[in-house]
Amino acid sequence: MIVLGLDTCLNACSVAVLDGERVVAHAREVMARGHQERLAPMAEAVMGEAGLPFSAIDRVGVTVGPGSFTGLRVGIAFAKGLAAALGAETAGVGALEALAAEADGLVAAAIDARRDQLYLQVFDDGRPLMAPDVVPLPVAAARLAELSMGRPLTLVGSGAPLLAPAAPGAAVLTPEGCDARKVAALAAARTAGPLKPLYLRAPDAKLPA
Repeated sequence: MIVLGLDTCLNACSVAVLDGERVVAHAREVMARGHQERLAPMAEAVMGEAGLPFSAIDRVGVTVGPGSFTGLRVGIAFAKGLAAALGAETAGVGALEALAAEADGLVAAAIDARRDQLYLQVFDDGRPLMAPDVVPLPVAAARLAELSMGRPLTLVGSGAPLLAPAAPGAAVLTPEGCDARKVAALAAARTAGPLKPLYLRAPDAKLPA
């Protein structure tokens, strides 16, 4: 199965093509904004590097949040449009799950949600120990202590440095975004379905009264 993986949820734009379990091509650019302008050209370049036409894609996997409201909508809209045009399947992947795939064992994926809050999810060898949530930093630290029980731990994501003082000795990884290769692999391993954004809190921007 040929899977196109996409990530625009965080501070990077990433695209990858998998043929079965083999990564055929991938690209990644760090960016705080501008995902909408870069995503389509990046996808075209990656497919060209892979030597595959877009019609070869069987499934499009994309991160669905949490993350930047604009960024995740850019990725989901592109994935939906491309899949509809190609008659391909879609599969959504949580950004926290994709971040946690960067490491083995006990992994806490944490994204800085601002306002002294974190988007948090903890995994044990890829198995979620809690649902994705947005919590104040002290609550995140308490949950981490409860779930880790002193085991070796890896913290991944922009929120990892904020949690590090509560987890002495933990490995800390701070990728700017999710790896589209991980997104594609996770998307390939699950049942295809409609794409739905994962919003854990309301947007910061408000309509004028």
